[in-house]
Amino acid sequence: MSGHSKWATIKHKKGAADARRGKVFTRLIREIAMAAKSGGDPDTNARLRTAVAAAKAENMPADNIKRAIQRGTGELPGATYEESIFEGYGPGGVALLVEVSTDNRNRTVSEIRHAFTKNGGNLGEAGSVAWMFHKKGDIVVPKPAAKEDDLMNIVLEAGGEDLRDDGENWEILTDPHHYEPVLEAVKKAGIQPTLSEISMVPQNYIKLEGAAAAQMIRLVEALEEHDDVQHVYSNFDIDQKQLEAVAS
Repeated sequence: MSGHSKWATIKHKKGAADARRGKVFTRLIREIAMAAKSGGDPDTNARLRTAVAAAKAENMPADNIKRAIQRGTGELPGATYEESIFEGYGPGGVALLVEVSTDNRNRTVSEIRHAFTKNGGNLGEAGSVAWMFHKKGDIVVPKPAAKEDDLMNIVLEAGGEDLRDDGENWEILTDPHHYEPVLEAVKKAGIQPTLSEISMVPQNYIKLEGAAAAQMIRLVEALEEHDDVQHVYSNFDIDQKQLEAVAS
């Protein structure tokens, strides 16, 4: 499982998302608004449909979702945000993709560079690490929720690509176009994922331990805490116990 998915799953399990609900809502509102620029109807806009589903999963009020869509379509006034992707390296040469939505790119570049430098990383050039990642539907299911053979049949019949064993969880990977039907099939079978999103999944992973692993987590946390950061993707692989110890 990608470092991002494993880390996100652990934080969700420990309730960290609830403790940071304000940050979560801000990120989701920006994503809805950006998606709505291409059309305000979720039925015909797949990105908006996914963003709205994510907001509902976090119990965002319907009025907040409606206003975010209206800001995106221009029906309501609001800040104009620009989407950017920053690429860089963390401890041990780990690759990082940082997706941001900002109304002041120069400020954001400076602050993201500072977060990298302060936490043992460095900001790279455009294209330096993006080639290591592929956009995929990423669905995480706890092992007790489904048997491997049953889940594999559901995933393949719905158009999924792969089912991976990640110790405590099953990780389902799909082409982005098949993400929604696979997720729907999983839920229809009575299986509730702990994490589901369109993600940037790395081709390979770098194992980190000890001080380098702890520093990597500090870097990811510093980036995630930035108001303009929407997503952080990485190819680190850190022992489950150390991740859980940091999250606690």
